[in-house]
Amino acid sequence: MITPGQKLNLNLRLIILQDDDEKEVTLKELLTRPTIISVYMRNNTPGCDRQNDSLAAHADEFHAAGFNLVALSRDTCGSHRKYAAKKNIRYILASDPEDNFARATDSIVEKSMYGRTYAGPARAAYVIDNDGTVLAVVPKVDTKDHAAQLQQVLATLQH
Repeated sequence: MITPGQKLNLNLRLIILQDDDEKEVTLKELLTRPTIISVYMRNNTPGCDRQNDSLAAHADEFHAAGFNLVALSRDTCGSHRKYAAKKNIRYILASDPEDNFARATDSIVEKSMYGRTYAGPARAAYVIDNDGTVLAVVPKVDTKDHAAQLQQVLATLQH
């Protein structure tokens, strides 16, 4: 997994849903200021719902603190559109069905469900500066209180 101090490829392309508008952007276009990218598995699943509920409840605080907020999964923007409406999500939802971001952050991990093993993106969060430098990594998201977890990480960066 990528570590703080390393830089991400700013030309990495993602499809995002922002303000009900779907578009393809580069990572550089998302990094208009320091940005939190929170990776989750799938819309409308219990752990992912808790993770996004926590983010949605505190999104304004992250914005006021000077951070963009992006939640990223393999879901399509069509699925994201319904999910954002259902969950009152006002931050960016990114669609990454090919796991390009996970590959860029070296965070493809082995997973297991119903006895089946497969590779997929780690449920992790990244704080990235405008120039693509990784400022912090949360390698294991606390789905129940992800916002508080991120706030603790951000507090260590501002000192």
